[in-house]
Amino acid sequence: MKKDERASFGPRIKEVRLAKKMTLKEFYGPATKYVNNFSPIENGKRIIGERLLADILRIHKISMNWLVNQEGSMFVEEPTVAEEYKGVPFFNVNFSDITFSEFNLLRETPEYYVNLKPLNDCDAFLTVYGDSMYPKYASGEIIAVREVTNMEVIQWGEAYLIITDETANNMITVKSVFEHYNESSLVLRAFNPAYTGDTIIERSAIKRLFIIKGKVMRNQL
Repeated sequence: MKKDERASFGPRIKEVRLAKKMTLKEFYGPATKYVNNFSPIENGKRIIGERLLADILRIHKISMNWLVNQEGSMFVEEPTVAEEYKGVPFFNVNFSDITFSEFNLLRETPEYYVNLKPLNDCDAFLTVYGDSMYPKYASGEIIAVREVTNMEVIQWGEAYLIITDETANNMITVKSVFEHYNESSLVLRAFNPAYTGDTIIERSAIKRLFIIKGKVMRNQL
């Protein structure tokens, strides 16, 4: 989508926010920590970035047809009960082969969909590569992840897929997350005792966070 095509999107997104009666923080917080940047975007003084736009459309289920053409419903219509449920998308991606700037995982075309009732509330199935979380998650196993929208609520000791910004070297990793004595920081820890040493990162460095809800073997899919 070209830059000039996005020029009018800010005021229209503001219409959505006001229709949902949400503050800037409530509306944009799940997509970015820089919520104050959206005042000039909503006022038409700045153009929203493509990746951020896609995240906001996904989170708030905003209709692209309405946003671009001002036609139809403001929101994407929920599927009816009669429609067939596709399942959760499976992406066979090795995190070590990608960079943060390329990480638009949930907007890529999945290899296929998985319909597994206990995990149907997840956002994606992903392959584990490496042994840092062995034996909890072995290399080649499939994990089911669900995005965390409120990063103030973290289940200490649970495993997460963590995606960071440049201040944490654009790290993308699966680790157990623990509380740090400094509330602005988090401790990332491998499950495998062979991988010693904790990694300390700032909460503000986390761009996206997914809790691991479960795992399956490939032959179960």
